[in-house]
Amino acid sequence: MSNPDDPATWLAKAENDLLNIRNNLAAERVPWDTVCFHAQQAAEKMLKAFLASRGQRLSRTHDLIALLAEAVAAGGPLEMLESDCRLLTPYAVLLRYPGAGEEPSESDGREAVAAAQRVYDQLRVSIDSP
Repeated sequence: MSNPDDPATWLAKAENDLLNIRNNLAAERVPWDTVCFHAQQAAEKMLKAFLASRGQRLSRTHDLIALLAEAVAAGGPLEMLESDCRLLTPYAVLLRYPGAGEEPSESDGREAVAAAQRVYDQLRVSIDSP
């Protein structure tokens, strides 16, 4: 069983979400709801990896704004990720069930992927340089 206090565990999970995105983008029919969900998940897991790297207790939440606030409080210069976190947060739950919200378009999906990649890149640097 993986250790939830180990940043590497969260990092590996985030990278699997990004792999899921790449695999879906290569498909003949791209499931944009799935792409957006995995984008949110990648960002969430990267924020949790950062918090774990700082010895912080991890919150059981999908709210990226709340996790980002915790990361900033833990000393992360990460305020620039707020708009990306706001964009991605609704995809944690909104897309899981039919009728819960409007299905994302290709444009929405590509925007979510770009946001997740920015979150990943910035947090990866921050995790590597405590």
